[in-house]
Amino acid sequence: MGEDRRLAAVVALAQGMAAAHGSREAWRAAATGACRALGGSFAALSVWERELGRLRVLVNVGELAEGEEEFPEDEAYPVHQFAEITEFLHEQWAGGGEPDAWVETAEGPAAGREPGYCHQRVAALRRRGRGCCVVAPIVLRGRAWGELYVARPAGEAVFGRGDADFATVLASVVAAGIAQTERLEEARRLAFTDSLTGLANRRAVDVRLERAIERHRRDDAVVSLVVCDLNGLKRVNDTHGHAAGDRLLERFGSVLSLCGAMLPGALAARLGGDEFCLLAVGPPADQVVKAANELCRRAAELELGDGVACGVASTEDPIGPVRSARRLFRLADAAQYRAKAERAVKPVVAGRAGPDDPVVRLADEPSQDEGGERRRFRGRHAP
Repeated sequence: MGEDRRLAAVVALAQGMAAAHGSREAWRAAATGACRALGGSFAALSVWERELGRLRVLVNVGELAEGEEEFPEDEAYPVHQFAEITEFLHEQWAGGGEPDAWVETAEGPAAGREPGYCHQRVAALRRRGRGCCVVAPIVLRGRAWGELYVARPAGEAVFGRGDADFATVLASVVAAGIAQTERLEEARRLAFTDSLTGLANRRAVDVRLERAIERHRRDDAVVSLVVCDLNGLKRVNDTHGHAAGDRLLERFGSVLSLCGAMLPGALAARLGGDEFCLLAVGPPADQVVKAANELCRRAAELELGDGVACGVASTEDPIGPVRSARRLFRLADAAQYRAKAERAVKPVVAGRAGPDDPVVRLADEPSQDEGGERRRFRGRHAP
């Protein structure tokens, strides 16, 4: 490959990773770009899991052999099987720059390497019908992160020293792309995470609830929302100080997360101040109410706190058509207000109370609110 073509390949690899949305797309772009740049038929990106002493394959691209998957669930290899990996992972290269890539062939060690040095990788090449591979260590923030692996079929030209040198360059580009992806994902995580409790924040709830209501409209999926207000936080802050109040919020956040685990895939969130919620998509309404009951019970046992006011609204209950996230939020919020006003020790559930219940009247109203015409019964948390 000429210098201009290799430069174009490097640029294409960098652009592919920069355009990726999330880690999986970035991994695929890295492996695909490297495979094309080196004229390979197959490529894989693996990460070193130090605590487990293994290389775990993140993605396979190109011509997959039997048993290989694009995003494997459990394809991993003990590091001790690969002596050359162990060397660079132990960072013997630390004083002399980053490790270079190397070539292996199905016929045995490449020229200049010890006999049997990489017998496990040679055996894998033969088993999968590949003739050679080039392996490039990936170094991130001065530490070994994993490896880039590109192979060619048996019968095609064997990778040379120039290919290995080029693979080292590609691995550096991949490392930069991975670092950028991790920074972006961390920024996204922080944007959707409450800093005190580690739960999701209001922005995350808004996004997830909108998607959930779309799924409800499309597939009639059950969408349930539990909105709760932690009682007594102001008293704790005034009497014991804000540090004690923060501890109460953190402990309740843990209780909320624990109860949310009763509902597969539920999102536990802090909306702000002393206001929290659980969003569940799929579980039956009765299961959600059961989790809300457990939440109330556990909240009442928290030290310093005074329990929780809890309201539930589910599309599976008789609350009328739910065509917007706003409407479900208002129903759950109104139920929570009722629970707080009555100092209820159990959740109030929209659509399950008596005929004079204001929550039920809200549920039975035409949902003109969605067009912005009605505003009564709007809760303080409603968007």
